[in-house]
Amino acid sequence: MDQHELLEIPQEEFAARREQLSQSLDGATAVVFAGKGGGLHDDFHPDLNFQYLTGIIDEPGAILLLNPEDPNPARREMLFLEPHLPELERWDGWRGPIDAELRTKMGFKALMRISAFPQMLLNACKVSLQGMCLHPIANHEQPLGPDLEAFQKLQQRLPGFSIKDGSRLVPLQRAVKSAAERAMIERSAEITSKGFEAILDVLKLGVNEFDLQEAAEHAYRSNGSRGPFYGTIVGSGFNATILHYRSNNARVEDGDLVVIDSGARYGIGPCGYGSDVTRTYPANGRFSDRQKEVYSIVLESMETTIAAVKPGIAYSELDSISRKIITDAGFGDYYPHGIGHPIGLEVHDVQPETVVPEGAIITIEPGIYLPEEKMGIRIEDDILVTADGPVNLTGNIPKTIEDIEAAMADRAR
Repeated sequence: MDQHELLEIPQEEFAARREQLSQSLDGATAVVFAGKGGGLHDDFHPDLNFQYLTGIIDEPGAILLLNPEDPNPARREMLFLEPHLPELERWDGWRGPIDAELRTKMGFKALMRISAFPQMLLNACKVSLQGMCLHPIANHEQPLGPDLEAFQKLQQRLPGFSIKDGSRLVPLQRAVKSAAERAMIERSAEITSKGFEAILDVLKLGVNEFDLQEAAEHAYRSNGSRGPFYGTIVGSGFNATILHYRSNNARVEDGDLVVIDSGARYGIGPCGYGSDVTRTYPANGRFSDRQKEVYSIVLESMETTIAAVKPGIAYSELDSISRKIITDAGFGDYYPHGIGHPIGLEVHDVQPETVVPEGAIITIEPGIYLPEEKMGIRIEDDILVTADGPVNLTGNIPKTIEDIEAAMADRAR
């Protein structure tokens, strides 16, 4: 794979995703809001379902309207954008007027301003008499989802209008990765491996945890990534026993194990796909006998679980396989988290079903954490689920005791 080739999701795939979703709506009207935010100090992050369906990452306030029953095929999917404000856009970026060029860029024939949205939504719902909620259903202490809020207002005005829960529909699509998505995650995995190579170049006694974080993230950016997929975790000694340790500000001492949980994001700007990898390295380049004992149990748990990955297996079964090995070794109380999770547009991606679908990419990440021994061990790889068996996308990053010690010895010379 050419490292310099920019990988993207083709516009045709976004159109196919919307078409697949429209066929699942059973004639209902659906709305997906991009959300707002961004500006001078923060990047705009669109709603991930909106991004998945449109590929648009730089239009705060945009709205996607799906109306599969519209007699005009060109209006069965409509995109609404905030007004074109030239004076404001001198500061925040030029967006331009609605014209043929913008329609082509966005991939929509029906492109309108937000001001038209209320009437177009009403027109669609008068015909369908049903709204399908695609945004996640919030609990009673959270604000209503934006589509449910809009549909409830219409329900007060439109006799016979009903509301359905379709919050699983887009996650079901997102759970199975297309060839283009897999290629982007594989590219991320390649870049991530460069980051872990850089970590081993820097790792030595007395180094600060942040220096290891910086080495990885600099390597990501130097090899085609815009940065980390999530907040890099570098925990040494006792800090390795803290699952989501983020201070990354302690000195690495002799005898420490160092847990590094990191991955590169691949895509345009702050959006895209990524990897999620964890390795545990001995600070001085050699595992002690006790460290080898515990590390070997975690590695056995990991490899046994990866071998069991297949389409249709329950996530709970994978967890049980992993947990039995660690529990039988006497460390069950020191394995507080689950075996893994899907990855995709976000590091803990959608998981709409209890079983693993073919085409998913999931993490396998067992761990043992012994605070009283100031020792934490976690190992994590990203696994593509296929009918022919699991494919380890990050398995080239050294993880056996022998390979880690050899790699560290090579870099120490």
